[in-house]
Order: sequence, then C-alpha cells, then structure tokens
Amino acid sequence: MTKNYNFTVPQDNLDELLKQYCRNYTTMARNGQFDKIVGRDAEIDQVMLILLQRNRKNACMLAPAGVGKTALVAGLAQAVVSDRVPEYLKGAQVLELDMSAMAAGTNSPGEFQSRFIPICKGLAERYHHPEFPKYIMFIDEIHTIMPTVTGSAYAGLSEVMKPYMTVGDLHILGATTLDEFRMYVAIDPALDRRFQKVHLKMPTAEETLMILRGIKGSYERHHKLEIPEECLTEIVKLTEEHMRKRTQPDKSIITMDAACGWHNMFKSEDRTLSLEAVYMMVSKETGINPGALTDMELGKNHVYDPTKNKVETGSKNFKDTAE
Repeated sequence: MTKNYNFTVPQDNLDELLKQYCRNYTTMARNGQFDKIVGRDAEIDQVMLILLQRNRKNACMLAPAGVGKTALVAGLAQAVVSDRVPEYLKGAQVLELDMSAMAAGTNSPGEFQSRFIPICKGLAERYHHPEFPKYIMFIDEIHTIMPTVTGSAYAGLSEVMKPYMTVGDLHILGATTLDEFRMYVAIDPALDRRFQKVHLKMPTAEETLMILRGIKGSYERHHKLEIPEECLTEIVKLTEEHMRKRTQPDKSIITMDAACGWHNMFKSEDRTLSLEAVYMMVSKETGINPGALTDMELGKNHVYDPTKNKVETGSKNFKDTAE
C-alpha cells in the first residue's frame, strides 16, 4: 500500500498529468503495440548503462530521421516488460512527453510551463523512494525545447528541466539529429555535459533485411498477406539503389507496407505479396518506370504495360521496352 508521502505534487494530480500529457511506452509494449525491435541490442544496452549511473544519467540518441531513434526507446520499454533489464530498472516506466498535447490551448510560455513543471517536480520527488518505479522521460526532437530555437512553442523548456537534471532526480532520454544537437543543445555547455550521446548508425542492407524479417509478422497479420523472402530482398535492394536520400530501415519498412496495401487493392485474390506490388510502389516513390526496376540478370523479363498499370512477364528485354 502506498504511504502518504508529503509530496508537493499529490499522486492523483501526477497520475492525471501523466495520462493527459505522456504516452506510456511501457504500457504500450506490454500491450504489444510496438513491432519487434531488431538489431539495436548494443544501443539499448548502452542506454541502460547510462541510466544506471549516479551522475550524467541522461542519454541523447543522435541519428538522421528514419534510422530508429524512437524505435530504440520502444526497445527499451520492451526490455523492461520482458524483464531483460538490471534490477535498478525493473518495473521502470518509460514515458514520452506529448509536447503538442501539453501546448494545446495555452496562450503563453508560462501557461505551458505550468503543465510541465508539476510533471518534472512530481517525478523528481518520487525518484528516491523505492516504492515508486524509476520514471524515464523521453523527449523526441529535444532540440525544440532549447531557448535558441525559433518558431517552437516549447522553446526555453530546457531551463525549467535543467535544475532537476543537475541534482540527478530525473532520467531524461532525448532524440534529435547530430546537426540539430550541435546547433541548439551543444551551445549550452551546462546542458550538453548532462547528456551522454548515443550515436545510431544507419543499418546496412544486410542489417535492414534482418530488421524486415523480424517485423514482417506484424505486417502479415495486418494485411493478411504472406510476405515472401524474395520480396524482402528486392525491397532492400531497390530502396538502397534508388532512394539514396532517405534512410534505412525507414524507407524499406514504408515500401513494404505500401506494397502490401497496393497488393490488397489490385490483387486481393492472391494472398502472397507479389514482386509486382513492390515494383509499383518503388516506381511511385522514385518516378522510375517499373519495368526498369526488374532484375534482368535473373532473366525475369518483366515489362511494364501502362495501359494495364501493371508489370507483366514477356519476351521483351529492357532495351526493347525503352525503345
């Protein structure tokens, strides 16, 4: 039974604030709302190590958009739920601050901060009481809370949070790109040194294929399709070759999802994802004729028929089609 601690933020108030302005990743992971996180074990362990420390127990994930910063936090929550964490983190609550919900209906920074401060204070007050779980606060796009950011409704929030980080009563996980961290966070040495950096590299084609294999079950259940291995390898190959400005695994996951949707729209009688659907979705994203995307070295000789909006097997080779 919870003792009647003399907290400045009563438990009922804190529970209501967390319900209104946070997403509980631990609860979401327990309910199976996240795909299986594959290929980030080393980075998750690195974040755990940072959280276990007495000082500088805050981590900032740095990577381009689409590499999997938020997925790493989901992976941490999954590790908590499956009890694959050290004793200190057992039962931890991973909470993402919903900044847009917190800012909704406010007319001034002071009004916005009046919602944020009780959350910080309430979690910090409970940090030293073993009866309460460890709360881990995740802030996506953390550069938007810095005072130097223009056009952000959350600018300056870092000054409110800094005192709690100084005394070590909060666990903060942040996520942003390396460039934005350098531009907005690193220029504040006091805040910069409170974060340990976790650099996430973009997965290779082989690692991306492993990720797709790990998560395809969720997409098969959603689309009620079987996704064969040849489709996965073709997705990774084509996105690597033709979507160079975008990052893995995001571009491959999006392509797989879209291809399943296209297949269900145009080939619903067949319950196995077709290569045709893959070519069509890559073509849509890149503007390349679907016939040019087929692997001629394997002798597939697929030809795009614009009158039928599909790729068909024929005797023509790519040169003939181009002419």
